[in-house]
Amino acid sequence: MLPLRNANLSSLKEVAVPAYDRSALRAGIVHFGVGGFHRAHQAMYLDRLMNDGKALDWAICGVGVMPADERMRQVLDAQDGLYTLVVKAPDGNLEARVIGSIVEYLYAPDDPEAVIEKMADPAIRIVSLTVTEGGYNFHAVTGEFMADNPDVQHDLTAGNQPKTTFGLITAAIERRRERGEAPFTIMSCDNIQGNGEAARRSFVAYARLRDPALASYVAETVRFPNSMVDRITPVTTDEDRDQVAKQFGVEDGWPVVCEPFTQWALEDSFSNGRPPFEDAGVQVVPDVEPYELMKLRLLNASHQGLCYFGWLAGYRLVHEVAQDRLFAKFLFGYMEREATPTLEPVPGVDLREYQHQLIDRFSNAQVRDTVARLCAESSDRIPKWLLPVIRRNLETGGDILLSTAVVASWARYDEGVDEQGEPIDVVDRLREPLIAAARQQRDNPLAFIANREVFGDLVDNERFVSAYRSVLASLHHKGAKATLEDLVSGLT
Repeated sequence: MLPLRNANLSSLKEVAVPAYDRSALRAGIVHFGVGGFHRAHQAMYLDRLMNDGKALDWAICGVGVMPADERMRQVLDAQDGLYTLVVKAPDGNLEARVIGSIVEYLYAPDDPEAVIEKMADPAIRIVSLTVTEGGYNFHAVTGEFMADNPDVQHDLTAGNQPKTTFGLITAAIERRRERGEAPFTIMSCDNIQGNGEAARRSFVAYARLRDPALASYVAETVRFPNSMVDRITPVTTDEDRDQVAKQFGVEDGWPVVCEPFTQWALEDSFSNGRPPFEDAGVQVVPDVEPYELMKLRLLNASHQGLCYFGWLAGYRLVHEVAQDRLFAKFLFGYMEREATPTLEPVPGVDLREYQHQLIDRFSNAQVRDTVARLCAESSDRIPKWLLPVIRRNLETGGDILLSTAVVASWARYDEGVDEQGEPIDVVDRLREPLIAAARQQRDNPLAFIANREVFGDLVDNERFVSAYRSVLASLHHKGAKATLEDLVSGLT
């Protein structure tokens, strides 16, 4: 078994390795948020191009800003930026490749100046982001940038070194402007509807707090392409590390496992050039919205549809939930009756076929995605993925029962105790107020949805409240599975 590093690549016989000379690579992209998804997706697409002899000046310099990112820095530094990507097919076949497109990693808390200066280098033409749905610092209901965020206030204080993505990236934009260098593109790869527009709003708002003239410059010159990204990428486990070592002979401190399916629809809107992404299978299109709404409202919202009900019913792995015909029928019902009517036609996609494909993907037992992962950070996810479906159908008179049932299952989950009386570890930035509200709802059924920061005015809508109360009462009196049986009993 060989440690993964440049010097050992030629000795690895059981795994595909970069076909290009990594010493010839030059960074053209700085990426914030180097997690599993980025390494299974954007970095993989660039590696594809490099293996074809393209995009050699578009390698990635990763940046971490959170305390948890220090470990990623340590692993990637020890491995010369290399890692193993393992694609797990439903039939158990494993396809492994060493990805070489990340050439540098900077940990911002140690040296923010180095991060700023890296982005100020004219060789950097794209700054990309996978910073999670909550990383854009806008209010879930109002959409306003939250200027009172303590870290934002820290960065706005004269003399302080920036520690947020906003502070670091905006400082680099300002430095490039002063030096007469062209601005880079800011490319969001997060699961947010209109992620490019969301990034634009946040960065312009932050720049305005610093300097109105700088905000105007950002708004006028920096491009923020929208994108839709898709690949199920569970958290890496020790079992994954052991498997990579035993089956492929690679000692990798942080491999990535993922499903075979991958998709990236990307708006062709860049300030300063881009790699030929289309040559690697990216759908470079003039309008991403149909693709992103399809993914957010069908895939992401369906993940929420299975996770809370699934946990309450005793499931801990996603494929176990999806392989249960009761849950599959519920998800198909939600997608067909409630989500799809809110979508416009998607060029080149049969939505009915896409729905069946989603259930097949969720059912992939080899991926071993966890229900707990899908249950995390719900206050950032539900308002962006599911509530727009409910709101749209309330406007048009469409069905809302199944999507409202998902909200009720979340409320029941956030009581923090399952149907067997075992504790639930609720992971959410709003954990305390949500749990407190959920634990009041047996006496006050509307306590949870009365949180206007999350739900806005939905608590004032009679049709929504009626459906919500009905499902929540059933969850309390009958439990998750019996509630689902009632919900799907009328579906054909």
